[in-house]
Amino acid sequence: MDSFYPHYDLAGRIQHTKLDTGVGSMMPSARLDRMETPDTPDFKQVMSGLVENMNNELNAPDNLLKDVMSGSTNVDIHDVMTAMAKSEISVNMATQLTGKVIQAYDKVMQIQV
Repeated sequence: MDSFYPHYDLAGRIQHTKLDTGVGSMMPSARLDRMETPDTPDFKQVMSGLVENMNNELNAPDNLLKDVMSGSTNVDIHDVMTAMAKSEISVNMATQLTGKVIQAYDKVMQIQV
């Protein structure tokens, strides 16, 4: 009858993460031993990266249009139109993001201490 039930090595299949609870001697707690700093960039780096990407998106249609006007066969007018649509979406997204950041700032400033 033992061969009917599958045998799984459950302890071996458990993936340990940074959020281990420290229960028992097999799993020491990661929280109590050290303080980890996140590898994520700060707000300034994120915003400057977004501005650089938006600047590249805005310049792409002009560069492609110059290539088309100079007679380059590598660029089609459809590529120019696609780049223009992408740049329009980037401007709309930047406008929305700016509005949301200003709204969040206003809400933070309304908090009474």
